[in-house]
Amino acid sequence: MAEAHQAVNFMPSLTSDRGEVELSGPVWQEIYLSGLRSWKRHLLRFWNDFLTGVFPATPLSWLFLFSAIQLAWFLQLDPSLGLMEKIKELLPDWGGQHHRLRGVLAAALFASCLWGALIFTLHVALRLLLSYHGWLLEPHEAMSSTTKTWLALVRIFSGRHPVLFSYQRSLPRQPVPSVQDTVRKYLESVRPVLSDEDFDWTTGLAQEFLKLQASLLQWYLWLKSWWASNYVSDWWEEFVYLRSRNSLMVNSNYYMMDFLYVTPTPLQAARAGNAVHALLLYRRRLNRQEIPPNLLMGMRPLCSAQYEKIFNTTRVPGVQKDYIRHLQDSRHVAVFHRGRFFRVGTHSPNGLLSPRALEQQFQRILDDPSPACPHEEHLAALTAAPRGMWAQVRKSLKTQAAQALEAVEGAAFFVSLVAEPAGLTREDPAASLDAYAHALLVGRGHDRWFDKSFTLIVFSNGKLGLSVEHSWADCPISGHMWEFTLATECFQLGYSADGHCKGRPDPTLPQPQRLQWDLPEQVHLSISLALRGAETLSSNVDCHVFPFSHFGKSFIKRCHLSPDSFIQMALQLAHFRDRGQFCLTYESAMTRLFLEGRTETVRSCSREACDFVRAMEDQEKTDPQCLALFRVAVEKHQALLKAAMCGQGVDRHLFALYIVSRFLHVQSPFLAQVHSEQWPLSTSQIPVQQTQLFDVHNYPDYVSSGGGFGPADDHGYGVSYIFMGDDMITFHISSKKSSTKTDSHRLGQHIEDALLDVASLFQAGQRLKRRRRGPGDEDSGHRRGFISTKTVDSKAPRTSTPADPFQ
Repeated sequence: MAEAHQAVNFMPSLTSDRGEVELSGPVWQEIYLSGLRSWKRHLLRFWNDFLTGVFPATPLSWLFLFSAIQLAWFLQLDPSLGLMEKIKELLPDWGGQHHRLRGVLAAALFASCLWGALIFTLHVALRLLLSYHGWLLEPHEAMSSTTKTWLALVRIFSGRHPVLFSYQRSLPRQPVPSVQDTVRKYLESVRPVLSDEDFDWTTGLAQEFLKLQASLLQWYLWLKSWWASNYVSDWWEEFVYLRSRNSLMVNSNYYMMDFLYVTPTPLQAARAGNAVHALLLYRRRLNRQEIPPNLLMGMRPLCSAQYEKIFNTTRVPGVQKDYIRHLQDSRHVAVFHRGRFFRVGTHSPNGLLSPRALEQQFQRILDDPSPACPHEEHLAALTAAPRGMWAQVRKSLKTQAAQALEAVEGAAFFVSLVAEPAGLTREDPAASLDAYAHALLVGRGHDRWFDKSFTLIVFSNGKLGLSVEHSWADCPISGHMWEFTLATECFQLGYSADGHCKGRPDPTLPQPQRLQWDLPEQVHLSISLALRGAETLSSNVDCHVFPFSHFGKSFIKRCHLSPDSFIQMALQLAHFRDRGQFCLTYESAMTRLFLEGRTETVRSCSREACDFVRAMEDQEKTDPQCLALFRVAVEKHQALLKAAMCGQGVDRHLFALYIVSRFLHVQSPFLAQVHSEQWPLSTSQIPVQQTQLFDVHNYPDYVSSGGGFGPADDHGYGVSYIFMGDDMITFHISSKKSSTKTDSHRLGQHIEDALLDVASLFQAGQRLKRRRRGPGDEDSGHRRGFISTKTVDSKAPRTSTPADPFQ
């Protein structure tokens, strides 16, 4: 999501006012340390899994094998083919009376060795199976016999009940693509947006790079790919996120919205109580590995490494580079309300506090009349300041207000109780949604702790939202947690008739602890500067959210097309109408098919997409001609998307090559040119991953309306979208008000028109067009004459409860 902005700006993080920052140490040392960090993570995961009894397999499996060996021995059978006798000879002789004990120990040792060898063989076999990607290139409804056989073998080798991290040791490593293929794909991607002269110049740089530097840089990447878990992910985290010196607000954070049409309770404290309890239930299931592993298309397991840092995590600022601090456990949350900070415990001696008890604690905070201390109200604006400035100020806080700072940074997560309402209103639905998005993305600039992994935002009318820091994980991870939270707090926990959490208050609970900040005098000016910068950045963001209700995923699938590719081609048409030119387009795709994979860029503005857009704007082109070009463009986008998911994209490979060149102090004009490019259009789809939690067919309003992020370029757009059920798509658009070239609302209208125009190319769309137009209606003004009748309706409240998928 927000990664496009960070990807554009990672090069300035390698420079300073005094010139380029020298990367310390030779490249081989960096590769060695990268591998060392990988092995430490593997050992830590091994130890945690051993303590929880899930690695290498459950203890019952070893006990079963040991019992079978003992039974065979009792029946005078030797399954070890003499190995146990050899083991007995190596054991010390404790006398005749201990002869039977030596036999048991020999059987236990043999069972352990056999158990480990079998599990190692299963892991190797599963890794080889998971390296097959042919299934991704086939239609899901028409799998080949090879893919069916592969899928059956994967299920056999995966075991009966895999848990969240079961596949981690079996996932293949992300391959390093051929540098020739990467450069070829790059040149193909920039051809539509470059003039002939610029393209020839870029081609010359590419040929020079392939001739002089590529083989050396590629060799180091190949070496790292064998030694470390992933050849690019740790550098991506460090250089794109942690070394960025920009403000986290807008540049790195993104937001997730509540239900669009429904608010389960208008009571702020009650909604906060249920939501916090649901989040902590998710953390408990995460710790116990009770969450099923993610499967792509229900078939292929995805890497789960990013789940480890959802909770108890803070991005700590540094002068040159931040670092991520993760705690094994935390039994409190930090709460902000009207400029005051509180510490609220989440556990009692009997375990996790009930939702009603948490509601009681939040209500006590809401009822607390004490005012904020001087400068305390705006203290959190420091987390929205440039990272170097915040790092310097934090040193003073660390000495003067260490206890309060630790209470915030060591919390499970941050909770912001906002004094104003938010969400969709009947009086002005469009403006209210825009204000809701703006409040989640930036707020007031001082009402959330941007360093925390995420902030739960609860508005005065009971509306919820999430603000997420991006460095620790990508959107599907927080989205998975958010889906569980919304479903659990609304359907499983529920509310009483008067809107309160179910259960009874606990009058014995101590009051929430008010945090005391002893702020040094020199910090006051820094807070004022940080607040001024946050307010300037906040006021410059133009957010626009609109639900598109003319058609959704079901219509697109009836056209036998990929919903994501359909939207991406419509975005190309909309952006061309908005700006009158083509541009580099960033679409985020995940690479979690591989161990510790994160994302790759799909360059959606292809030559085929441009041909389609030109045809749509050419009045002489017929609908069948445009439709044929549209299908070609969709097929090309699908090919690009699948290549990116299989580790054969362009941008992460070029990024890693550039980092190696910096370590080697090799000057590459081609790589410098690549990483100086801007992304005027940054896009992302927010996936709905747990459809079993929601009854989207009967109650499509009980689905999260997605989220959004800031633009990657000062003169560009950030666009995210989510398919809400089968018949609605919600779009989140952002841009900068300071730019004269962009307007979020204008692009939104172009997107709606483009979707309707593309739909009218299909026979089903033609029927829909006739159904929406009266006998005397005229065309609405856009090319294909699709009439817009978008309305915002309130849905009936839900009466049924979907099943808990974890039961």
